[in-house]
Amino acid sequence: MKLSARNIFKGKVKRIVPGMVNSEITIELPSGTEITSIITKTSAENLDLKEGKEIYAVIKASNVLLGINE
Repeated sequence: MKLSARNIFKGKVKRIVPGMVNSEITIELPSGTEITSIITKTSAENLDLKEGKEIYAVIKASNVLLGINE
């Protein structure tokens, strides 16, 4: 698999919160950092996601919003 995205993180599925249309997937990276993604329920099923399964988080964004708390 080759991707144009530069931010690819390998981790394991820590938690799955299924919904009627979308599922919330939390991935734990080896450092302990967590990444959460919302994907369609169909995609989660097609990927056969289960807790503990090795997975890649691929992040490609043309816009990144930043904020500060004053």
